[in-house]
Amino acid sequence: MLQKNWQDLIKPEKLVTEAGVDSGRTATIVAEGEGRNKRLLVNGVGITGLTPITKFMAHLPLAFLDHPPKNALVVCFGMGTTYRSLLSWNIPVTAVELVPSVPRVFGFYHPDGPGLLSSPLSNLVIDDGRRYLERTSGQYDVITIDPPPPVEAAGSSLLYSKEFYEIIRQRLSPGGILQQWLPAGDAVVRAAVARALKESFPHVRVFHSVEGWGYHFLASERALPNPTAAELAQRLPVKAAADLVEWGPETTPELQFAAVLKREISLDGMIAEAPEAPALQDDRPQNEYYAIRRRHAKLAR
Repeated sequence: MLQKNWQDLIKPEKLVTEAGVDSGRTATIVAEGEGRNKRLLVNGVGITGLTPITKFMAHLPLAFLDHPPKNALVVCFGMGTTYRSLLSWNIPVTAVELVPSVPRVFGFYHPDGPGLLSSPLSNLVIDDGRRYLERTSGQYDVITIDPPPPVEAAGSSLLYSKEFYEIIRQRLSPGGILQQWLPAGDAVVRAAVARALKESFPHVRVFHSVEGWGYHFLASERALPNPTAAELAQRLPVKAAADLVEWGPETTPELQFAAVLKREISLDGMIAEAPEAPALQDDRPQNEYYAIRRRHAKLAR
């Protein structure tokens, strides 16, 4: 595990104001755009944008906890939005990112980024997320994962597999919650991910995102509560409440949570879309076996 201080990663000349390219040894990143239209690209692939979805990746599992959170972990730093939202709860937060140059442009997307990285509550780790979880002895109340797109990318299955979830179970504190994001995928992929989670955790709920695409899976060893939007909103610290509504689409935390709660989807229903699809495993990466399925789908039309 390679761990660095944020001062070693965030150089003042790297905090670009309009657009920047950083060709590192791990990958080439591009930070570009203005306002809410900023984007992050890694090796030419669009990774993420400034969206409230990445805020929900933090606030939804934290608010669902049956106890006040003590810490959290985010795997895949991206623009740093989820990391920033986790820190708004005033708890220690660890972020794990594989590409060292990605956190360098945190300040391009969030002006308060460099200050957050210098916080005593912040711990930034440059490492493969799965390898970090295999090697750390730490436990977390919330582990939130936003695998890099596209879903079909080689090796991405390692962040959706049953073997990965077995590692996560060991790293969750009692009553802890995993938030797994799935941005897309055909019926087989959705069913394979859903089945892997169902076979790994006794309690799983899934919500369509506030923007109508992608899925938030919440998984835990304990029964997940069924709170109202008002109850979830009441659990937010003041700073976290302000963070949740920063980009809308709703104007209050209660309305924000209500917009997601009403989009809950049946886990069994998702599996039933492709009942023959096996649970996603390291040696059965259904998301990566997409070419033949797409070809057959085209021939069937």
